[in-house]
Amino acid sequence: MNLHQQFQQTRDAFHANTNPSFEQRVDKIQKLKRVLLGNIDVFAASIAKDFGQRSLQDTMLEILPIVNNIHYTLENLEQWMKPSVRNPGVLLASTSEACVTYQPKGVVGIISTWNAPLMVTINPLTTALAAGNRALIKMSEFTPNLNAALKTALATEFDETEVCIIEGEADVAAQFSALPFDHILFTGSTTVGRLVMKAAADNLTPVTLELGGKSPVLIDDTISISKAVERIVVGKSANNGQYCIAPDYVLIPDNKLEQFIEEYTAQYQQLFTEGVDSPEMTSLATEGQLTRLHSYLEEAQNKAERIVSCHPNGYRFEDRLISTQLIINPAADSLVMTNEIFGPLLPVVTYETFDEALQIIESNPNPLALYLMSESEERQQWVTKHVTSGGMCINDALFHASVDDAPFGGVRESGIGAYHGIEGFHTFSHAKTVLKTGEHTLVKQMFVPGDNEVKQMIAQLLNG
Repeated sequence: MNLHQQFQQTRDAFHANTNPSFEQRVDKIQKLKRVLLGNIDVFAASIAKDFGQRSLQDTMLEILPIVNNIHYTLENLEQWMKPSVRNPGVLLASTSEACVTYQPKGVVGIISTWNAPLMVTINPLTTALAAGNRALIKMSEFTPNLNAALKTALATEFDETEVCIIEGEADVAAQFSALPFDHILFTGSTTVGRLVMKAAADNLTPVTLELGGKSPVLIDDTISISKAVERIVVGKSANNGQYCIAPDYVLIPDNKLEQFIEEYTAQYQQLFTEGVDSPEMTSLATEGQLTRLHSYLEEAQNKAERIVSCHPNGYRFEDRLISTQLIINPAADSLVMTNEIFGPLLPVVTYETFDEALQIIESNPNPLALYLMSESEERQQWVTKHVTSGGMCINDALFHASVDDAPFGGVRESGIGAYHGIEGFHTFSHAKTVLKTGEHTLVKQMFVPGDNEVKQMIAQLLNG
């Protein structure tokens, strides 16, 4: 069966049941839960094989939020599905009732990526099923082992017209995004996100784009360097920096630089005692990743003050393993400062004044995440209100994305739209306003010749 035939069969199946009941939706989510929990070892082994080396904690860090999201969705779905009662307004208040009902959109296209392949596939799928949709999923060509394992596991619980895994190279991805889906959710780079959006525009398909960008860490002079490093090193080391919300560069007062370097390397070596030989380290997922980051490092040798390896055993290129490399004050036009890094390189840029640091952030496109390390309540509130980013952590990094009861998404070049929680349910639902009018209507009185109470009421409203 080709891609177009699979899409049409899925659409036909949706039209046979355009609004699954609460019980039917719960049943599908429970099936998804059984697929996940019954195959954790298989999925973990498949991801490790695709990566080359995937640490146990990084795989658990990926799977745990999926389980939490499923539980959260099951606990809240009944409430989400209820119509939302609205105020019909002064003119209709005495004669009509208004509400918003949430209908399934139909067939959802999910385009996932390779860095956290299970999480960026199952999390949106959970919410799409909760909203009553069916889904086709285009998985990354860089995770063939997981793709095969997940496809086999899903087939034990789902018909292909409910959930279907699609595999293939860039040509298949282009065909996939050109299908007339009722919604597309894409996770990946900004460059590819633009192509997906262009393809979707031909069908007027709404899109949610989970992209990335350069997520800054802003350290001020009120927080201890030890505390700041503790939060950053975990966020940067998770998946060896291969998350779209990984800390991308650090801004730090110039008089704190040497203390930061010393503290970061010390704490890093506590986590990865053997450097690249540590079993806790995850390898770069592809040769392309290694080649790209190696070119960044080579350029930084000439366009930065210095490079500090966080562990003396910092490289094992044949296995695509690199420990975190601190790149001190790279040039503003260097590769590490003009591209999303997506790996274990961490530029550290010094500043003299806090305003100077803010200007650096604001000179870049809006980031997917912003990490403020500060003990100043006033500064925390100011940055929260005035600096635009998809999400934000104060004195933490990365883990805002694990909050199920809050949206996750970017701003413009870092993303469009959001999912997670009720916002995700709304993303995959059509919100339909329904007005129900009783035996009488006052609107007609507006058109009756002469004066009447309705016209007098409108006149009063217009006159304030």
